[in-house]
Amino acid sequence: MLLMILGLVIFLGVHSVSILCPAWRDGMVTKIGEWPWKAVYSVASLVGLVMISKGYGLARLDPVYLYFPPQWLKHTSLLLLLFVFPLVFAAYFPGRIKAAVKHPMLLATKVWALGHLLANGTLADVVLFGSFILWAGADRASMKRREQRAIPAAPPSKVNDLIAVVGGVVVYVVFVMWLHQWLIGVKPVA
Repeated sequence: MLLMILGLVIFLGVHSVSILCPAWRDGMVTKIGEWPWKAVYSVASLVGLVMISKGYGLARLDPVYLYFPPQWLKHTSLLLLLFVFPLVFAAYFPGRIKAAVKHPMLLATKVWALGHLLANGTLADVVLFGSFILWAGADRASMKRREQRAIPAAPPSKVNDLIAVVGGVVVYVVFVMWLHQWLIGVKPVA
């Protein structure tokens, strides 16, 4: 589990630079340039993500159970997770969904983590998904006091909501039916 925790520190640490020290981040971008900063940020994020994935996989080999969710909660989790990919799409295809939610990627992160906490009860699950919920909450709170950076996205359009919903649901189905097992080793639907 130590590998997973170190990965969380790296991944969420990199993603917390704008929360904790935006002036330092802006200074580094000015000093080395935006693309080199994004390259360092991406490599560090990828290293953290690989460590999280490997560490979580190792923790699943010898799980420490904190609670045992009932079967109906696992089904509820699948329903809740249906909203995750449309929210992710809405971050990059702005429309009424993004306007209503304001920060769809952070909401997607919270919903994703909560859904997994409802369906899984090991210590590794609580540490992993609980960390993401706490980070997303802190990031959302910090956005109220810091300047927002534009993310690359399609121009706002009413069609974007349709793209977000249809694209998100298609990716959700593909992920639940095939990709989750391939990537994570767990089949969400038996």
